[in-house]
Amino acid sequence: MFGYDPDLARAALAGLKNYEGARRDSAPPPKPETARVRGACVRDHGGSGPPVLLVPSLINPPRILDLDPEVSLTSAIAHIGRRTLLLDWGAANERRELDVAGHVEHLLLPLLRSIGEPLGLVGYCLGGTMAIAAANLTPVERVVTLAAPWRFADYPAESRQALGDMWQHSKAASHSLGALPMEVLQAAFWSLDPQRTVKKFAEFGRLDSASPEARRFIALEDWANEGEALPYPAARELIEDLFGEDRPGRCAWTIGGQAMIDRLPIPALHILAGHDRIAPSATAPAGNQIVIPSGHVGMIVGSARAQLHQALSEFLDPACRSPT
Repeated sequence: MFGYDPDLARAALAGLKNYEGARRDSAPPPKPETARVRGACVRDHGGSGPPVLLVPSLINPPRILDLDPEVSLTSAIAHIGRRTLLLDWGAANERRELDVAGHVEHLLLPLLRSIGEPLGLVGYCLGGTMAIAAANLTPVERVVTLAAPWRFADYPAESRQALGDMWQHSKAASHSLGALPMEVLQAAFWSLDPQRTVKKFAEFGRLDSASPEARRFIALEDWANEGEALPYPAARELIEDLFGEDRPGRCAWTIGGQAMIDRLPIPALHILAGHDRIAPSATAPAGNQIVIPSGHVGMIVGSARAQLHQALSEFLDPACRSPT
């Protein structure tokens, strides 16, 4: 992979060595827990006013939405007049029997109902897909999705094929383990843009290790590599039914006997990352859309976050009238 540019390869390996040996900041204490269903819980991130629940993906930890004080999405939402809650899916071994739909039906819906008042949902990546599903099944005030796929048939054919091939090679072992290991998923993500992975470590190697940029890079890479294994039923449904058959895009994804739709009779906003390789803009739900020129993660923690925060402020501000 590196042979075409030995200088870049050396720089990337040096950056990787620096990353592995870097000092880690202590993790902040967890926010107060307000509700729990089995291993999943909701944590209060402050703010006042109508509540908003942030729903992260099943694939990585939720802390990407509160990575550090400067880039925290939870803090940004709390500052616009919303009580901000963050869902933590918890340990995979407490939900091994649940597919993606089961996470919605048996974890997300009970947690939503425990809050006891209508609230907004903000879902990131697969969490946005699941937030739309939840809004099909229980009353919510409004929904925002961030870089969330819904029309899986609109992924590039080569990406769907590569994911299907990966699943065929790992399906039997995952079934035996009861889960698809995070390392397998991470390799699939890297394969979408391997050159970017090389370049980012080369660039990290040039940073002052004490700089805020270096500390954020370390936190971000640790987050990307820390995810829970994906329960086998969830991996099978995600890869075979969503990616393979595009059931959401065909209105054929059912939960509790009800077909999921992306055009809901409530205010909804879909914010897309224009340079996204993980959830390309073409895969987004139908309806009111805003495209931000950024990547999948950069929209949350990079410089493009200012545009994201502005869009959320205008849509979630409780003083604003509901858009038509």
